[in-house]
Amino acid sequence: MHPYIGITDFANFEQVQDMLSIFDAHLPKESNRKLHVGVMMSYKTFCGVPSKWQDVFPPKEALPGIFASDQTYNCLHYADYDDKTDFRILSQAIFYADAHLHALQLDMVWPDPGMIASGVHTSRKPIEVILQIGKSAIEQARNDLKIVVKKLGDYDGVIHRVLLDKSMGKGLGMDACGLIPFARAIRQNFPKLGIGAAGGLGPDTMHLVETLAKEFPDLSIDAQGKLRPSGNAMDPIDWEMAGAYLAKALELFG
Repeated sequence: MHPYIGITDFANFEQVQDMLSIFDAHLPKESNRKLHVGVMMSYKTFCGVPSKWQDVFPPKEALPGIFASDQTYNCLHYADYDDKTDFRILSQAIFYADAHLHALQLDMVWPDPGMIASGVHTSRKPIEVILQIGKSAIEQARNDLKIVVKKLGDYDGVIHRVLLDKSMGKGLGMDACGLIPFARAIRQNFPKLGIGAAGGLGPDTMHLVETLAKEFPDLSIDAQGKLRPSGNAMDPIDWEMAGAYLAKALELFG
């Protein structure tokens, strides 16, 4: 399983090509890391329910064009914090991403494992599933490592990676020392699961993840909010900032 350096909120393929060029230019020759191309979708935007994100996230019809490269790790980030999604909707969301989809990240709070398995199976696409363990998920587990491990056991054979992300796209700074015990427990109990982390990462904040990266050199990371001068995920990404983030991330993990 290859680790990745992620950017979430791509809107067109030209942006993918630009970032892939920068990524390839800074990727160490011996590295197996991939550029994670993340595109956001939510239950509301997919189903046409009015939402503040409806003019921010790309329309579902645009997904195949953004996910047009097999050189990247193409990931659909599907958000539903209201627990409205059933397996049919999940399967349809995967279907719209077309043939070049490599992963589905679920930005949800402990979604039903059976629903995930059925949705992926019905879509008939061999994709990886990433489960976001965000602030709400950790709070629901009472910030208890044993409860988190027990809950993750329910996803055995269903998910392939976890993303530790207390910021959840809001650009809040990562507390790497606070995430280390969770990463250790996950690695010890589920050694086959890939581990990722996110939270306030950008060109000027890569120091936030250094402690975690030192202990877990195969760590994957993702960035979103801090790739804008405003830090607001509703604003477009500044692609110069995104390129600088990629260069510094690959230097850190090289």
